[in-house]
Amino acid sequence: MVAIVQKDDPVLRLKASPVPAALFDTPKLRKIVKDMKAALASQDDGVAIAAPQIGVSLRIFVVSGRIFEMLYPDRKEEDGKKAYPDVVFINPEISKLSKEREEMEEGCLSVRYLYGKIVRAKKAKVKAFDEKGQPFEIGGSGLLAQIFQHETDHLEGRLFIDQATDIQDLPPKDDK
Repeated sequence: MVAIVQKDDPVLRLKASPVPAALFDTPKLRKIVKDMKAALASQDDGVAIAAPQIGVSLRIFVVSGRIFEMLYPDRKEEDGKKAYPDVVFINPEISKLSKEREEMEEGCLSVRYLYGKIVRAKKAKVKAFDEKGQPFEIGGSGLLAQIFQHETDHLEGRLFIDQATDIQDLPPKDDK
């Protein structure tokens, strides 16, 4: 499985390159997205992942279907398919942020096990492309808006610890 790179890896500080149109709907792009989804699924507390977090400096992030299941619990699985699959955002751009801000707790799969407080817009809207190159737009508030902003920061070479306050190291408790 693909490893999730950690905060000292230089790829996390690069501004990620746009995905070229020629890469849409190709085996190479499908492999990158598959690796991202696998890395995300391997983390019980993972809600999203950006391509730089697996060492690929391209403008892609994936939001776990678990988030949508939490936000919209009434939708059920059908025929063994997930109620909400992971959502792939290629060449995403935040098209709108609310003026209203909120201090939120935040962590990151590439900054284990640091957590801190960060001020984010309460609502965000993102324009992006899917794996086939089809454009879409999605908005969200609360946790989803926070995810959009966090993952977009990754694509700009920023980590949440660059802006966070009250940072604490909270490794998982050993259950033994």
